[in-house]
Amino acid sequence: MTKLLEPPAGRQVFSRPFEPKPEHIDANGHVNNVVYLGWAQELAIAHWDSLAPPEERARWAWIALRHEVDYRRALLPGETALGRTWVAETSEGPRFDRYVRIDGPDGAMCAQAVTTWVLIEQATGRPRRVPAWMLERFC
Repeated sequence: MTKLLEPPAGRQVFSRPFEPKPEHIDANGHVNNVVYLGWAQELAIAHWDSLAPPEERARWAWIALRHEVDYRRALLPGETALGRTWVAETSEGPRFDRYVRIDGPDGAMCAQAVTTWVLIEQATGRPRRVPAWMLERFC
């Protein structure tokens, strides 16, 4: 990725703050890059849980297929980050892209990611096409 990710106008955005814990700080004195990937996953799960009814959460699961992460600004101890996520307008069969941006308290991007998730039917463990209701609810 070369440009800063921003949600398209009118797109639903899910957000939550992240406060680094002491164990998130690496030898360089800032949040370790691996932590951002964990936060991206936490955002995705929280977003799904906030919009999918319990019976759908019991029926479906998401498996991460690919993560592409850019890092730009160090997040330092004591700073609070804001994580935002939104999804692609369309899916490709069982694949669904998700966008994540984590900004520092000054609004500058610390990390951003494009992640690809695959929808799995829990009963069979097999990939399934993303249903239209999911696209409607998450976009």
